[in-house]
Amino acid sequence: MIRTLYNKFRNIILYGIIGCCSSGLDFVLYTTMVSFFKWHYILSNCISVLAGITLSFTLNRNYNFKIKDRTKQRFSIFLTVGLCGMMLSNLILWCCVSQLNLNKVVSKLLSIVLVVFFQFLLNKYITFKPTKANSL
Repeated sequence: MIRTLYNKFRNIILYGIIGCCSSGLDFVLYTTMVSFFKWHYILSNCISVLAGITLSFTLNRNYNFKIKDRTKQRFSIFLTVGLCGMMLSNLILWCCVSQLNLNKVVSKLLSIVLVVFFQFLLNKYITFKPTKANSL
């Protein structure tokens, strides 16, 4: 039963684990830049998200979806999805920090939670959609 559930939800489980690693990197970099270096929260978010995107693509490509064809094209799509997520994250941060006066670090955690679901769906069904050659 557990094996059946794992096989059914393998992609989302691994995406979650990889997402935690990537989000962890994103969060640590963001927090370091905002709290210790006192960089602007939007600039810090852009840099930390790009680092997370790179790690996430590499791990998802090699261990989760195991789709290794058309790497440049898939990374371009993944990056585009990530940049859309980054814009959504920047909007959430701006609303939380500038409009609601919430803590920058707490706001980043909130943005990560909201953006993860959006990006999973886009990456599963667009970026890592198997080609006919991969499904044979």
